Amino acid sequence: MVHTYSGYENKVKANLEKRIESMSMEDKIFRILVPMEDEVEIKDGKRKVTKKKVFPGYVLVEMMMSDDSWYVVRNTPGVTGFVGSGAKPIPLNEQEAQSIMKQMGMEEAEPKVDFTPGEHVRVVEGPFENFSGEIEEIYADKGKMKVSISMFGRETPVELEFGQVEKIS
Repeated sequence: MVHTYSGYENKVKANLEKRIESMSMEDKIFRILVPMEDEVEIKDGKRKVTKKKVFPGYVLVEMMMSDDSWYVVRNTPGVTGFVGSGAKPIPLNEQEAQSIMKQMGMEEAEPKVDFTPGEHVRVVEGPFENFSGEIEEIYADKGKMKVSISMFGRETPVELEFGQVEKIS
């Protein structure tokens, strides 16, 4: 794992790939990854997927450790050092690497939830439009929630999508 200036992860990746090619280190430095994951945001009823850095300021480098490969990576513009104490970098174990790889795309993206149970919302579309109620439960994995709406003097639980409601401020 390589430490970089925050926000320069992709630039460091590109610089490192160019250096590996120009210094013929393909046999010692194999793969460079900027750990990213998909984040689903639901805004104004529209589902938007954005890439989010899992570890801002870090780049993963799969390499055979030698003085030559260490020198190439360490002296790449934007690299501030390796993760580890002292001069010798500490490699990630296989389990840590697999966990990061899984986080990067093997799993379904979780929606970002702006709502909390107990919060009051107004229905902005659908058959219950203009009704308001209180959130009872949130099903983030489905992008839905259970809202208790008062109809004809009785509380009625209704399942709605995140895009069908707005917060009452």
